[in-house]
Amino acid sequence: MTEISQAFAGGKKAFVGFITAGDPTLSDTKRYLEIMQDSGVDIIEVGIPFSDPIAEGPVIQNADARSLAGGVNLGDIFAMVESIDKKVPFLFMTYANPVYFYGYARFFARCRQAGVSGVIIPDIPFEESSEVKSVALGYGVTVIDMVAPTSEERIKKVCAKSQGFIYLVSSMGVTGMREKFDTDILSVYRKIRAVTDTPVCVGFGISSPEQAKTMAQISDGAIMGSAIVKIIERYGNKADEHLKEFLTSVASAVHSA
Repeated sequence: MTEISQAFAGGKKAFVGFITAGDPTLSDTKRYLEIMQDSGVDIIEVGIPFSDPIAEGPVIQNADARSLAGGVNLGDIFAMVESIDKKVPFLFMTYANPVYFYGYARFFARCRQAGVSGVIIPDIPFEESSEVKSVALGYGVTVIDMVAPTSEERIKKVCAKSQGFIYLVSSMGVTGMREKFDTDILSVYRKIRAVTDTPVCVGFGISSPEQAKTMAQISDGAIMGSAIVKIIERYGNKADEHLKEFLTSVASAVHSA
């Protein structure tokens, strides 16, 4: 398993990219994950499809629906991810329900076996995350904390013991492409930096190389999901060249920030 810290070595800005497992098929996902590694993505989030993805906008909701309709299951996703020769850290983006019903110990043991370095579980509040974090830690898996632009006191509480990187949510609401951001990201970043040295990456709504560069300039990296998934939605199993071109342009923008 690749350490998450590798993505930020030497003060490098990190490009974090997301796709949904099984959209359009698991074999396509495996190929697209390998393209992501070769196109400059520094951390890869693999979305585990779920029937009620409350943090996601319509693009990723639809990708989850397509994947589930194709019969994808968690065991198959683990096997697919395990089969990849990993050059960068891999994370799972999932929800509490699949992890709970799979069993915490079983889930994180399987993450370790598959070489998955961390997980993001947006519907487990920080105040209720200690149990899942303690189990994950026992298997060397990092649970990534998410921070919304909320009160300064809560930011301090969430970030004080954070590990891997902190996922700074750019805007209240769900994922999806946005033309502009109302939150003062730099101000929130400075509040986080006052209490921790853990890298901070900004996500939710970043849809272009220019936006990714702007966010990376005021943080430690940019997270992109819907814009990538949208390409797969449009081109299906023939998205290879389109993904390479887009991902390379975003990676170049982030790394030049």
